[in-house]
Amino acid sequence: MNRVGPLTCPFMTTPAASSINTARPDPAAPAPAAQQRVVKIRRDYNAWVGAESLEDYALRFTPRSFRKWSEWRVANTAFGAASFLVLEAVGATLLVQYGFINAFWAILVTGLVIFLAGLPISIYAARHGVDMDLLTRGAGFGYLGSTLTSLIYASFTFIFFALEAAVMAYALELAFDIPPAWGYLLCALAVIPLVTYGVTAISRLQVWTQPLWLAMLVLPYIAVFWQHPGVLGELAGYAGENGQGGQFNVLLFGAATTVGIALITQLGEQVDYLRFMPERTPRNRGRWWFGVLVGGPGWVLPGVLKMLGGALLAWLALGHMVPADRAVDPNQMYLAAYETLFGHYGWAVAATALFVIVSQLKINVTNAYAGSLAWSNFFSRLTHSHPGRVVWMVFNTLIALMLMELDVFQAMGEVLGLFSNIAISWIMAVVADLVINKPLGWSPPGIEFRRAYLHDVNPVGVGAMGLASVLSVAAHLGAFGPLAQAFSAAVAAVTALVAAPLIAWGTGGRFYLARSPDDDAGRYLRWGPPGSVQRCVVCEGAYEAEDMAGCPAYGGAICSLCCTLDARCGDRCKPQPRLADQLWGPWQRLLKRVLPQRLAGRIDTGLGHYLLLMGLIVPALGALFGLLYHQELQAIERRGGPDLTAQLAPVLQAGFVKAYAALLLVAGVVAWWLVLAHKSREVAQEEISRQTEALVREIDSHAQTDLQLQEAKRVADAANQAKTRYITAISHELRTPLNSILGYAQLLEEDPAMPAHRRQAVSVIRRGGDHLLSLIEGTLDVARIEGGKVTLDVRPMRFRECVLELARMFELQAAAKGIGFVLDGGEALPEVVRADERRLRQILINLLGNAVKFTRTGQVTLRVLHQREMARFDIIDSGPGMTQTELARVFEPFERGSAAGTASAGGTGLGLTISKMLTDLMGGELTVRSQPGEGSTFSVRLFLPEVRPELAERALPRTPRVGYAGPQRCILVVDNEEADRQLLVDLLQPLGFEIEQAASGEEGLQRLASLQPDAIFMDLAMPGIDGWETIRRLRALGLSEAPVAVVSANAFDKGLENIVGLPPSDFLVKPVRVADLLDWLGQRLNLSWLPAAATNATPNPDAPDQQAGEGDTTTLPPRAALQALSELVGLGYVKGVQKQLEQLQQAHPQAQAFLARLQTQARQFQLDAMTQTLTKALDDHRAP
Repeated sequence: MNRVGPLTCPFMTTPAASSINTARPDPAAPAPAAQQRVVKIRRDYNAWVGAESLEDYALRFTPRSFRKWSEWRVANTAFGAASFLVLEAVGATLLVQYGFINAFWAILVTGLVIFLAGLPISIYAARHGVDMDLLTRGAGFGYLGSTLTSLIYASFTFIFFALEAAVMAYALELAFDIPPAWGYLLCALAVIPLVTYGVTAISRLQVWTQPLWLAMLVLPYIAVFWQHPGVLGELAGYAGENGQGGQFNVLLFGAATTVGIALITQLGEQVDYLRFMPERTPRNRGRWWFGVLVGGPGWVLPGVLKMLGGALLAWLALGHMVPADRAVDPNQMYLAAYETLFGHYGWAVAATALFVIVSQLKINVTNAYAGSLAWSNFFSRLTHSHPGRVVWMVFNTLIALMLMELDVFQAMGEVLGLFSNIAISWIMAVVADLVINKPLGWSPPGIEFRRAYLHDVNPVGVGAMGLASVLSVAAHLGAFGPLAQAFSAAVAAVTALVAAPLIAWGTGGRFYLARSPDDDAGRYLRWGPPGSVQRCVVCEGAYEAEDMAGCPAYGGAICSLCCTLDARCGDRCKPQPRLADQLWGPWQRLLKRVLPQRLAGRIDTGLGHYLLLMGLIVPALGALFGLLYHQELQAIERRGGPDLTAQLAPVLQAGFVKAYAALLLVAGVVAWWLVLAHKSREVAQEEISRQTEALVREIDSHAQTDLQLQEAKRVADAANQAKTRYITAISHELRTPLNSILGYAQLLEEDPAMPAHRRQAVSVIRRGGDHLLSLIEGTLDVARIEGGKVTLDVRPMRFRECVLELARMFELQAAAKGIGFVLDGGEALPEVVRADERRLRQILINLLGNAVKFTRTGQVTLRVLHQREMARFDIIDSGPGMTQTELARVFEPFERGSAAGTASAGGTGLGLTISKMLTDLMGGELTVRSQPGEGSTFSVRLFLPEVRPELAERALPRTPRVGYAGPQRCILVVDNEEADRQLLVDLLQPLGFEIEQAASGEEGLQRLASLQPDAIFMDLAMPGIDGWETIRRLRALGLSEAPVAVVSANAFDKGLENIVGLPPSDFLVKPVRVADLLDWLGQRLNLSWLPAAATNATPNPDAPDQQAGEGDTTTLPPRAALQALSELVGLGYVKGVQKQLEQLQQAHPQAQAFLARLQTQARQFQLDAMTQTLTKALDDHRAP
C-alpha cells in the first residue's frame, strides 16, 4: 500500500527541503518541475517501514553503527546454515541415480565451483554492507534488472524451505506419529517467531544450537566407521540403482554436477549475514578475513563432506533393506547410523528426531529470513510499497507450506536440475562482473545500489544471465544433444562468464551509472568521515552517507528506502535511463529503419503497442507450453516407456494446443486492456504535470505577493508600535498642563468678578479640556488593546451588586435628563461570577452612557440574563437610531453618527470601539441592531462562570477587615504625590500598620538604609530615578528583601516585561481599590485579618476611622449634605465640591476617612468615581 498525498500539500519544514521559490517566473521560460510535497501520513508510513528492530535494514545499506557483533559471531551465524539436510539428500540422490564414482567427482566439482564463486561475492558483501539483491544491482543488473534475480532467489528460499521442512515433518512422523500434513504446518509455523526479530534472534539460536548440532552430526559417522572399517571400499563400488554408474561416465558426471550446482544459490543466504560483518580495519584484518571465509564460501567444506556423508548413509540404509526411494530421506539415513551407534531402535529414533529438528530449524530460519529480504526487494521495486519484512517472511512460509502439501520432496531431482541452470547463470554473471569487469575498469568500483544513480536495466548482467539461461535450459531439455544436456550447468556458467565481460566491453560500461553521486555533493549531500549521518527529507531518519542520495524532486537528501518507495517522482533525477526508454527506444528506432515510412508512423500508437506486446506474449507462451509438454513427455517415458509415450503424445499435444489457444485468447484481451490503461494513465499524468506546473507558477506568484504583504504588515506593525510609544509618552505630558487648564477654568467660572460676556468663553475652555482628557484616555486604551498590552485580571466579583450599582448610577443621570431607566432581570443574577470587573464595568458604562446621552425622550432599558455560564446584556434605548451606513462603521475609531452632531451629545468617538475590542478580548460578542427613529439595541454576550457560594465566601469575605493578628507591620510608601501618599496612610494606619513615606526614589533608598519595612509601595513616574530603577537598586544593593508592589497610574506598564522581573500580580493601578490593596498585603505578608466583631485593636486616634471608608452609616455625613454634594459633582463644579468637602470635614470629623477619599478624587478630577462613591453612600443611608 503506497500512500501518496496530493501535490498541493504543504512544503516540508526540514532544513534540507527547499522552500517556495519567491522569484517571479519568467513567462517565456519553460515551466519548472514541481517539487514534491511530503504529507505527514506518508512520512509516518515510511518511518514505520524503516523501524530497524524488525526490518534489519532490509532494502538498504547496513550501517556501520549496526554492525555491532564480532567477526566470530557473524561467521558463526552464517556458518550455521550449513546444517541443512538437503545436502545429505542431494548426495544420496546422486549416489542412487549416478553411482558413487560419478557422484563423488560431481560433489567435489560442485564444491569447488561454489567456493570459487562465493569468494568474491562474500568479500564484496562484507566490505560494502549489502545483501545479495543490493550486490546484484551494482554488479551489472541495474535497479529493476535485479528484480528478476530477486524472484529467482525468493524461489530458491521457499523451495529449499519446503524441502527442509518436509524432512523435519518426516522426523515428526517417525518419532511422534504426526501425519505429514500436520507436520508440515507445525514445521512452518515454528520458524515464524524465531525469524521475526531478524538476525539478533537467529544469531542467538545458532550460538545455542551449534555445539549440540556438531556433536550429533559427528557421532554417528564415528560409529559407522568404527563398526564398518571397510565401508568406504564397499561404497566406492556402488554403481547406482540402475547399475550404470559403476565406472566414471561423462554424461552421468555432468548430470550429477547439474543437480548439485543448484546449491550455489545458498551463497545468497550467506551474504545476507555477512553484511553485518564489522568494517575491516588494520586491527581486525586477520579476524575479518577469517570471518568472511568461514561465513561465506567456508560452508562449502562441511557441505561437501555432508553430501559425501549422505551418500555413505544412503548406502548404509540400502544395506538395511530400505527402498531406494526412501533411502534418500535423511531421516532413514541417520536412523540407520544412530542404530549403529546405540544398537537400540527407540534411542535411534529419538536421536534422529532431535538431530533432524535441530538441523532443520537452523537452516529454515535462514531460508525464511533470506526469503523475506528477497520478497521485500522484489515487491518494493515493482509496487513502490513495503508492508514490512515480517509480512514477506510469513508470505514466503505460506508458499513453502503449499509446496510441501504438493509433495515436492519426491520430485527434488527434477526441480533442482532445472533450477540450477538459471541460478548458476545469475551467480556467474555477478561473479564475472566482480572478478573481470571491475578490475578491467569496465564496471565502476564499489557497489552502487541506490535507485537514484542506477539505470533501470543494465544489459551486462541481465543480458549475460538471459543468454546463459536460455542456452542452458535448451541444453537441459536436449536441444544440443546428450553431452550438452548433461553439462547444462557448465553451459550456463561458461556463457555467463564470457557474455558479461563482452557486453560490458561492447557498451563501454555506460549502463552501470545513470549519474554520478559526486554530482550531488555540496548540493544535496554532505560528504564526511565514514559513519557520518545525514537526515532524510521524507522519513526524517538519520542514515550514513552510503545510504543517501540527492533528490531533485524533494530538494534534499533522501534515504535509499524512501527513494525505493516513492511512486510519484517519475525518476526526475534520471529521466532517460528508465525502463520504458531503455526497452522501447531501441526497438522503436530499429522498426522505423526496417518498416516503410507509412507503417513506421503508426508504431507509437495504441495498436502498434498492442501488436508489439502480443509479439512478445505469443512466443513466450509457446515456449512455456513447449517446456511443460516436453517435461510431461519425459515423465511419461520414465514411467511407461517409449511405447506409452508414443500412444499418449498426440493426445497430450492436442490438449496443450487447446490450452495454449485458450490462454492466448485471454492474454490478448488482457494485453489490449493493459495498452488502453497505459495510454489513459499517460494522458492523465501529462495533464497532472501541466496542472502541477501551472500551480507551481501560481504558487510562486502568490509567494511574491505574500512577501509584499508581510513587508507591508511589518511596516504597519512598526508604525503601530511607534504610535503606541508616542501616545504612551505624550499622555503623561498632556495630563499635567491639562490638569492646570481644567482647574483654573473651574476657578474662573466660580469667580464672581468674571465679566458675564467672558464666562461663556471660560465654559467653552472647560468643556474643551474635558473632551481632550476623554480623548487622551480613549486613544490610550485603543493603543494598548491594539498592541496586545491589555491583560485580563479575572477573579471573583460581586456580579449582582455591580449591575445594581451601575443601574443606580445611570438612573440618576437618566432622571436628570427627564427620561426613564429600567433594569430588567437584575434580581435573578448570580451573586458572584469570575470576570475582569474593571473591563466589564468599562464596557457597560460606555454602552449605557451612550444610550442615556443620545436618548431625548422615552427610556433606556438594561436587560440582563445569565444562563449556563453565559451572560447577556441588552442596552435598549428609544433614541434616534442609526442608518445602515452608520451601523457598518459604528465600531470604527472616531466615527460619530448623525445624532452626535449636537453639542449635548458630544464625545470622542472611541467608546464603542473600546467596548468592541474589550468584548472580543474577553472572548465575547458585541452586536447592534438599530432602526432610524426607533432606537438601538446593543447586545453583549460574555462567558461569566458562576462561583459556588462556598467558594464565593472565601474569595469575597463580606466582613470588613479592621485589623490583623500578630506584631505590627511597617510599610514604606514611595510616591512624589503627597495626596497619593496620604491616601495610603489614611487607608492603612487605622488597620494597625506603621506607615513610612518617601517623596522620591533617592529618598526611598536613603530611608531603607536605616529602615527594614515589611512591604514597599512604589510609584513609577517620579522625578530623578523612576520606580523601576529604584526597585532595581534596592535589590542590587541588598537594602531590603521585602515584597514590592507598584502603585502607578500608568496602567500601560502592567503585564509588560520589566528590568526587575515584577509579575502583573504585584502591579496595582491607580485609583487603587481598597480590597485589592488589602488582598495583596494579606497574601504577601501572610496576614490573618480580623473581622470587625473580633478585633480588639485600638485604632490610631490621630487617624480617621477606617469604617468610614467602608461606607458605614455611622461614619457618613448626613443624607442632605451628600445629596447637595452629588448635585455639585453632577454639574462638574469642582471648586464648589472642594469647598463643600472642607465644610463637611469641619462639621463631621467622624466621617474623616470618607471625606478624605472624596477630596483625593476631586483633586484628580475623578468625577465618575465620586459619583459612584456618593451613590453607594446614599444607598447606605436609604438602607434600614
